[in-house]
This record gives sequence, structure tokens and C-alpha cells, in this order.
Amino acid sequence: MTALVAQSPVLSPKPGITASINRNVHPKAKALAILNSSHSPALSVPGPNATAASTPGDGGLDLAEQMNKETREKYVTGDRLGEGTYAVVYSGHFRSDPARLVAIKKIKVQQEWKDGIPMDAIREIKFLQELEHPNIIKLYDVYSTKDQNISLVLEHLPLGDLEGLWKNKEISYTSADIKSWSNMLAQAIWWCHEHFVLHRDIKGNNLLIAADGTVKLADFGLARSFADAGRPMTHVVITRFYRPPELLYGARHYSGKVDIWSVGCVIAELAIRRFFLTGDSDLGQLAVICEHFGTPTEETWPGVSKLEYYIKPSEQQSWQGNGTAPRKGYPSSWWKAAFPLLGDDGIDLLRAMLTPDPNKRLSAKQVLDHPYWTNAPRPTKKENLPKQGGGEMKMGADLKRRGGEAESGRADKVARKLDFGAMKK
Repeated sequence: MTALVAQSPVLSPKPGITASINRNVHPKAKALAILNSSHSPALSVPGPNATAASTPGDGGLDLAEQMNKETREKYVTGDRLGEGTYAVVYSGHFRSDPARLVAIKKIKVQQEWKDGIPMDAIREIKFLQELEHPNIIKLYDVYSTKDQNISLVLEHLPLGDLEGLWKNKEISYTSADIKSWSNMLAQAIWWCHEHFVLHRDIKGNNLLIAADGTVKLADFGLARSFADAGRPMTHVVITRFYRPPELLYGARHYSGKVDIWSVGCVIAELAIRRFFLTGDSDLGQLAVICEHFGTPTEETWPGVSKLEYYIKPSEQQSWQGNGTAPRKGYPSSWWKAAFPLLGDDGIDLLRAMLTPDPNKRLSAKQVLDHPYWTNAPRPTKKENLPKQGGGEMKMGADLKRRGGEAESGRADKVARKLDFGAMKK
């Protein structure tokens, strides 16, 4: 008997809950067990040799199938909002209350995975059940359909995403607006880290906006629990424009500081209304980082030379372009000229989040403790933030993507050569 979802190091099982899942159980039963392990008073899915129990009047359905049917019938599926190779996204609403809107993400059967369920989907279900927070997208339910696809019923977030917002030049916004959006993102990642979860794919189009203006962190397909000390993790995560230098250098042991770098990149994008660090390859990304922050050396980043893909300063001139190595990075005057909307304290926070050495980079708690948030101007109230219309289709486009997948034509895509076996990496 192998559990599909192991006990979380964060969320202890509620009293009386049982969710034993055999790997040979039909995917529908697995989906129900995943969902109801955190909702139902008790649920035990029988193995293949057990006698399937049925309830009176259920037409011969076993317990798991009956519960799946009841869950599926709670919702009415509406128009298709987006479709990709990984998922189809529909609008929908609660059958009991048509005014309560939802997004239904139907994940397609993937033949390369056991039972057709991609590991990305399992991760998303697992972590969204554990992480209930106002700034994290809400997962209402999980059910399967007759064609064996798994459907996730998610919060309806109709106002697009942060990337689309800063790209829309018809929308103007202020320093106080940037502070409000940035704080909501910082709150979300603090909550993830407090519950020992690394998101590993923070970027503007994974930050969706609710009808009331609240920013919600989505797409947990690359997330994982913090590793045990000494246990290696894959370095091929986080979309390239948002990937910190330690991962580009091949670090296999890292912490929540990788997410903090990504958050800093998103805040920078809001302030300058364009992508901030834009390399066209991993080496190109390192070159851009070194240009802005200086070339890492043992003096500035103790231990960096031991990372697998570290390049000695004497060998860097060939890939950094003109100039001599090591580079020193841009002076304070450049940062003040480039980020006037952040102000001095905002620039101080940004540079502390974008410190190449992860040991010197701020933690999520330190980010929230920074005086930037309490100094003038105060963050705009979420209901007063600028909003963009027509975002429901953008929500569909964002939700249909597989974890780590970028928009077509973008050069910052995460390599998909990831070993998700048993969720070990």
C-alpha cells in the first residue's frame, strides 16, 4: 500500500480522517481520496482485492464513485476559457448559487504518467489544500469525469494577472499601488515558507487578480516541501527571467531564498513596466545578473566557487561580452534613476531581495519587516487599485499552462527535463 499523498510536514491530519490510497485504485477514487482527506469525516478507499461497498440507491456505485459524482454535480460548467496540451479551463458556478463563480481546470490524461495523472497536478492539489490564505488561489474541490480526466475547481479570478496589468499602457498606477500589489505577493510567499513550501515558479502571469483587486498566487505545479538537510533538489526550476544565480550555477541545496529573488524581479517589473533581467540562455541570464549586481567571487559570496556550473572570473570575459571580469555591478545612482517609483526605502528592499549570495538575501519574514511597507506612501486599499477588464480569458490562458510553462515565443521557459519521480526533486 503506497500513499499517493504523503503526510504533510505542515498540515497534520485532522482527527478521525483516514485516507489510505492504493496505487492501483482507479484515478477517480484517488482524486476523491486526495480531496476528502482534508474535508470528510472519514474516507477509506479499498484496494483491488477488497469488496467494493455501495450505498443504497446509488445504482451500484462504490463509495468513492458516489462521492465523486456528488462533488461533480455541485458545479455547472460554462464556457471554455482556454485550452493547452496540459489542461482545458472552463468558467463555471455553484449549482446551488449561480452567483458564486468558479474556474474549472480539467487536466488532460497524460499517457507518460501512471494512471494518466501528471505529477504537476498532484503537487498542485496537495499544496493548494495545505495553503489556505487570502493571497493564494483557493481550491474548492477535485473530481474526475467519465473520460478519466481530473478537474480542479478553483477560485474565479477575472481581472487578469500582474504581468498583463503592467503591460497595459492604458492603465496608470502609482507608488502606493505598487506597494499594495507587492505586499500581497510578499504575504503569499511568507505563508508558503511558514508552511515549509517552496513555490519555485513565481512570475507576473502566475499572480492572478480577484474581482475585489486581491492578488492571488497560483500555479503550484513546481512546488515542493522543504528538503531534509543534505537532500539534493533539482536546480532546473523557476522560469529563467526569475531564476536566482545559485540555481543557474547548479545549486542542489537551497531554501526559500530562491522564491525571494523571483519576488524581487516581479516588484522590479511593476516599477519599470518591462521585464527586468532578460537573458536568452542560462549563460546569458548569468551575464545580465553579473552586469547588474557584479560578478560573484569567493570574497563577495563565500562558497560560490564550489557550485557545479560556477565560472571563474578569469574565464568569464568570453561570455560576459566586453569589459573586464569581474564586474562590479551598477552603482546606487543607477538604481535611483531606474526605480523612482520605489523611493529610497523601496530600492533598499529590492536590492536586499536581489542579493546574489542567498545567505545575505532577505527571508520572507525579513521582507515583511522592512520599513518600506509602513513608510509613506501607505499601500493603496485593494478595492481602490487600478483594474483591467476582459481578464476572464486571460485567467483561462494562465490556468491552462503546465507548471513552469511560459507563453509562446518567450525565451524564459523552464526546461521540462525534470525528474518528478515520487516527488523527490
